[in-house]
Amino acid sequence: MIEILVLVLVLAQIIWHRKLVNRVNQLEDEVKVLRERSSTVPTTVLAEETAPEPAITVDTPDVTETKAEPVAEAIEAAAREIHEDQSPAPTPQAAQPRESFESLFGARWAVWVGGLALALGGVFLVRYSIESGLLGPGARLVLATLFGLALAGGGELLRRGLLLKLPEAYSNAMIPGVLTAAASVTLLATIYAAHGFYGFIGATPAFILLALVSLATLGLSLLHGQALAGVGLAGSLIAPLLVSSTSPNVSVLFGFLGIVWLASNAAARLRRWLTLPVLANLGLGFWCMAYMVSVSIVDPMPLAFALLVMIAGTHFIWPGAVFEATVAETAEIEAIPPARRILRLFAQPPLGMTISVSLAASLPMLLLLALETPSYSSPILAFVAVTGALAALGSGRLHAGLAAVAASVTAIIGALMLASTDLSDLSPITNPQAKPATRLMGLLTPDSLALLILGAIFALCGLMAIRRRHQTAPDFAAFWAVLAAAIPIGLATISFLSDGILARDWAHGAYGILLGGALLFGAIRIIRSAEDDLTRDLLLVGSFGAFTFALHALTNGLTTTILVPVLGFAYVLATARQPWRGLPWAMVAAALFVMARIGWEPSLVGPDHLGKTPVFNALLPGYGVPALLLIASAWRLRHWRGLRVLNALQGLAAIMSLLAVAILVRHGMNGGTLDARVPTLGEQSIYTLLTIGLSGVLMTLDLRSPSLTFRYGSMLAGILATINVLSLHVFGLNPYFTGESIGTLPVVNLLLPGYLLPALAYAGLAYYARDKRPLPYVIMLALTAALLGFLWATLSVRWAWQGNDIASWKGFLQGETYSYSVVWLVIGVALLAVGSRLDARSLRLASAGLVVLTVLKVFLIDMANLEGILRALSFIGLGAVLIGIGLFYQRILVQKNGTHSPADSKDTPNA
Repeated sequence: MIEILVLVLVLAQIIWHRKLVNRVNQLEDEVKVLRERSSTVPTTVLAEETAPEPAITVDTPDVTETKAEPVAEAIEAAAREIHEDQSPAPTPQAAQPRESFESLFGARWAVWVGGLALALGGVFLVRYSIESGLLGPGARLVLATLFGLALAGGGELLRRGLLLKLPEAYSNAMIPGVLTAAASVTLLATIYAAHGFYGFIGATPAFILLALVSLATLGLSLLHGQALAGVGLAGSLIAPLLVSSTSPNVSVLFGFLGIVWLASNAAARLRRWLTLPVLANLGLGFWCMAYMVSVSIVDPMPLAFALLVMIAGTHFIWPGAVFEATVAETAEIEAIPPARRILRLFAQPPLGMTISVSLAASLPMLLLLALETPSYSSPILAFVAVTGALAALGSGRLHAGLAAVAASVTAIIGALMLASTDLSDLSPITNPQAKPATRLMGLLTPDSLALLILGAIFALCGLMAIRRRHQTAPDFAAFWAVLAAAIPIGLATISFLSDGILARDWAHGAYGILLGGALLFGAIRIIRSAEDDLTRDLLLVGSFGAFTFALHALTNGLTTTILVPVLGFAYVLATARQPWRGLPWAMVAAALFVMARIGWEPSLVGPDHLGKTPVFNALLPGYGVPALLLIASAWRLRHWRGLRVLNALQGLAAIMSLLAVAILVRHGMNGGTLDARVPTLGEQSIYTLLTIGLSGVLMTLDLRSPSLTFRYGSMLAGILATINVLSLHVFGLNPYFTGESIGTLPVVNLLLPGYLLPALAYAGLAYYARDKRPLPYVIMLALTAALLGFLWATLSVRWAWQGNDIASWKGFLQGETYSYSVVWLVIGVALLAVGSRLDARSLRLASAGLVVLTVLKVFLIDMANLEGILRALSFIGLGAVLIGIGLFYQRILVQKNGTHSPADSKDTPNA
């Protein structure tokens, strides 16, 4: 009974202070009256003064005003001393003083802890009455109810100021709200005790009473603040747990939760609260997931209805359109850094509400699909409805960009969960007999139909968002242009790979055509601006993606590979009518699609259907047509204002052309088969020659029509060819290491295409690149040519001594060892002569390196392995060559420096 005594003392103290409060109110009334008199007296005096001498009227003091002013000042001072906390708040410009510890502890914490103590007191009162057994159950409940009502009444009296006028400075620690919250907790505990402990009331009346108390608390929160609303929300969410029933009604449960959410959101809308809706969203989402994991049979429709209420309320009630940001003009937006533009798009307030509604809608839907629990109705329908509604929220409000992202992620993950087959194994797509027997009218399964409908919802939301926002919020419109194309195509692709029929799936094909037409309509009709527009560009590329999906569903193999670049070239031709920036990018997308198909299946038609005839087989149109269309696109757009797309087309045309020739070569040199076997030296030599040729062609195109693609592409091709030489020609495929047969004919053998022809090609490219490319690149080409020439000569010497097989295991002959020295010196001298003739320092350096190598060989190898005349000839020849090289360098240096020796000066008549 201590709690009752405390309550009595609190009420007595309030009554004791009532007289003092009334006295303060009387003093304030007197101050108001005196102020009114002091303001009216001068006006009366001036009105009655009609004498012709106004100066006398002005100088005469007013006796009434003089007497009233000291009285008013005295009363005001007394009122300030009695009620200091009623002083006006400082202006917004003035710095707010830091609140003292005494104020925090005495005026705020004491109130909060006191309210908690009162709430616990009500609960303990019921418990005490049960444990003591002094009163009957009915009396105990009546006592607890009266205690709760007394707390609520006291809070209301204090709020109205009938007992005590409370200061506004402590609005977040208002005693009326704390008392009302304690009353709510007490009443909720009492109702639960009446149902759970004593059985006085059944489950339905208990549920209704708990709901009424919680909703009443939410209603009173409009008067007492957001903290009380949180108490009411918590009570509403806990209320269904406090009642038990053998056959709970799921529709009633989620209907009640929907009503609670609406009440919370309506209160938040009226008072501009941001925290309460977040808690309401998370609470509803938690209830949905808790229900699904706790029942043996799921009914998805009621929980989907509650989530739809939440999404619709977020869109229309709160925050609705309140936080729609004022978007700057396009020119100002483009001046904002990309990071800030992204933050501006996805981090607009109220961020907490957007995140909470996204999680509360997405997670239950994914859990619904992940669980294998039986259900009364189709969970797919609930998934489509909630995910589509979340997408609509993300498209309808500028601040809800994260909701759109959440809806997109949920749609893709849910589609993967619904896929009837493992997407890593695509063999069922080629076997119509393996398809599910539940295909509607032989076209679609229910899962596929649901995914296509969800994709259509995304496309519709995107087009509507673009129509409303592409002028005022271009970033938002561009974002939805991506989603309107990517999500429907992604969902349709998952559906097709899971339940489609390759080459003749009319349902998926028609869907792709309709989607492409809708996106194309949006680009042409919705966006009427004549200027470049990112949203329109994205819609154009998206429409190409949809048409490509349709082609993939309706055709197969070589036909698809050819028709996709044809479609891209049609977009390029459309630039003659409308010079829109996004049209050429369709051809870039087509090239990337073809390359992806090549990476997936290089034969395009399957190894079993690829003919063995060289050149004239399915590879020629499959690789050649895309290459020719890329070349034609690059030529047609040679004067296009956008350098990026032009460079991309030129680079892709070069790569595709190289691929076409290389694949035909590999097919022809491997007996009409394409497999993963390691290429031979001859085959790899052709690839190297093709790469060198590509570098020269790109360099020529760059000289005629300067382009960054041609410039850097030509150097990249030369670098790739050099890497092939260093890794394959020198080591990996070298006949000395592999033991590959060279042939019996001199010169015309495997060493000719493997080393000599690439060496000549590199030398010609290096000569052609002089004064056209950076000096380090030219030196690299020249040194590579010298290296290949050196290998050809060295391996030719070994072939001359060892025959067709020059493998390393055969060792070296003395004549062979001596021949290497002779040949290397000859090559060194030749390189020196050519380098001097062309003034190529790189060749002279290569000559010097070769000579040094020969010197080391003679002193380290020949001295140990050669005998007799061969050893002497080796050293004599080396010495003679070195002296000759020295004399040659002296001549070169003298001529280069323009100086003459004294002997030469004497012999010259005109010296």
